[in-house]
Formats: sequence, structure tokens, C-alpha cells
Amino acid sequence: FSLIQDLVRCPSVTPDPDQTFHIIGDFLKELGFEIQMSTCHEVTNFYARRPGNGAGMCFAGHVDVVPPGDLEAWSVPPFEGRIQEDFLWGRGVADMKGAIGCFMMAVRDFLQAAPDSAPTLSFLLTSDEEGPACHGTKVMVPWLRDNGFIPDFFLIGEPTGLHTTGECIKVGRRGSVTGTLTCRGVQGHIAYPHLADNPIASLMDTLQVLRSHVFDEGTPTFEPTRLEITSIDVGNPTTNMIPSQAMARFGIRLNTLQTCQGLSSVVEEMCHKHGGRHPSLSLTLHGEAYETRDAHWIHFLSKAVEDITGTQPKRDTAGGTTDGRFLKDLCPVLELGLPEATIHQVDERAALADIQRLKDLYLSVLRSL
Repeated sequence: FSLIQDLVRCPSVTPDPDQTFHIIGDFLKELGFEIQMSTCHEVTNFYARRPGNGAGMCFAGHVDVVPPGDLEAWSVPPFEGRIQEDFLWGRGVADMKGAIGCFMMAVRDFLQAAPDSAPTLSFLLTSDEEGPACHGTKVMVPWLRDNGFIPDFFLIGEPTGLHTTGECIKVGRRGSVTGTLTCRGVQGHIAYPHLADNPIASLMDTLQVLRSHVFDEGTPTFEPTRLEITSIDVGNPTTNMIPSQAMARFGIRLNTLQTCQGLSSVVEEMCHKHGGRHPSLSLTLHGEAYETRDAHWIHFLSKAVEDITGTQPKRDTAGGTTDGRFLKDLCPVLELGLPEATIHQVDERAALADIQRLKDLYLSVLRSL
């Protein structure tokens, strides 16, 4: 567990990788990997490759973490990497430094046992997954294509499942669109509402329309497309004045029945119809939903998990977006990592038993290759 502890002790809040890539690079160099690192707009991208038999597989992920929040609220310091009560505690241990460490240890054990029969193995890691995700994996995709480094499949170590390691594998992810809506009115005294125009009413009407709209009913593998309001802000410090504008932020997680562009058109129409005078809408398209349908690799990963756990993992698409939305353009993408119950929370942690099992699962994957 010491390798994961070392990674957790690096306060690598997006986009700063801190010392993580030095730790990972030194470890992999001893196993015969060639290391390449590049920087793009303060984001560091890391690629390691060990040539072997065939195109092989690439383990993908990120070393950056979200901020720890209120330090006083943590039971243990978030970057101490403490082992306590059969858990390893710390920001990023579940999302996803634990998985990175597990795969590194699995690769070491596999190569020590069968160095000559190893497939081509590679790591693709970034410090920009938890942030805007514009200068990390996204820019590495054309680089991999141009250099002929496309693997047979990607295995991403993002958290999967809520309870135990190996209970499910991710065969896809929802897409994401976020938006900011500003409704404008005319400022005035609340005693004379006829001389003003309250933008809050228009904003509330529009949000109600957005919240109640049924985009779709979902698919057998995806939840329905869903919009959630994340912020409402008027910026009015007084109680007797109608403000001149009101603003709200929202996020949409979409399934494969939608496209980001098509969804944006529907949202724009509703906002301009109900948003009062001259509403302003800004939308950011973060990535499309995707589903890996390659039966061979799904069966391959499921069987490798079953060999360790004794049960077939559930195939799932729930949860947040990942960099799989970029990698899917190259080859099949599947995800398997530690349980996600505490990610992004105060007291993020992973059970030592889950960490050990994940390392065993990854070793099973390597042997199956």
C-alpha cells in the first residue's frame, strides 16, 4: 500500500500533478517502460509504453484530484495517506490514485513472472480530468493516432460500483452539457412593481420548464437524460428592490439517444421562449454519451473479474463523465476501479481489502491477455 500512500501524499489538485508523475515514472522505468511527458496550458500529460506482443492494452486515468474542502471536517488530514481502521484515507485514493497504484503493482508482478510473453503495455495519465479536460487526454488522442500507439483496448481505472471492487464494470458513460442562463428585467422599488420588470419570475418560469421537460425515457443501458439546477444567483443585497437580472446554472447528463448539439438546440428554444426580455444563455458541450458494444472485450474483462470474484460483474453506465469520451474514438473503452461511494467527499477512503482485490483483478486481466 506504500506506493498508493506516496501518490495520495501529493496534493495534486487540478491541474498540478505535484510529484505524482515522478513517482510513477521512476517505478515504470525500472520495469522497462519508456516515458514521455508533455505540458499543454499548465496541464501535464504522461505516457509510458513497454513494447511487447501485439497492440496490447493501455491503462488510462488521471492523477489530479478535486480540492479537499474544509480541512477541519476531515477525520484525518486529506494528504497524509494514513492507514486506519482497515482503510486508506485521503483525497484521491478512490478517484483514482488507488487504481493507478494497483495497476502499477499488477504490472510489476506480471512482468516478474512472465516478461517474455507480455503484450504491449502502456499508461496514459493526465492532470486535467477533474478540471476543464481541454488540454489533457483530449489533446493526447490525436498524438496517439499520429504516433501509431493505438492499443487493442483502453482500461480506465475510474471508480466503479458503490459497495465492493469488481461488482460492476463500466461499458459506457453519459455525456454532459452545462449551461448558464441570465434573465434580464428592469430594476425598481418593490412598492412600484408596475414600473419595474422582475427577472426572477422569468428565471423561475424557465427553470420550471427545463426541470419538467422529458427529454427521453432512457435506454436498456442508460438512465433518462436529466437536467439538474446547480445554482441560482440574483446578487441583490436589499429586500425592497427588484433586481435588474437573475442568473442560474444547470447541468445535463445525456444518454445515447441525445447529442450535445441537438440537446443544446432544445434548451435554447425553451430558454428564449420563457426567459423574458433578452435572455442570455451560455452552453458548454463537454462530451457525448458513448457505449462500448465490443462483445469480445466486454466478455474478456468480465471473465477476468469472474476468475477472481467468482461472479459476473454487472455492466453499468451510471456516474459522472470520464476521459473515455475522448478515447472511444480510438478503440473500445472499459472501466474498472475502486468503489465510488466516498469520491469527492470529505473523508474519501478505500478499504484495504478492496485495494488488494483490485490489484488481483488487474493481474487477472494481464494474465488473460
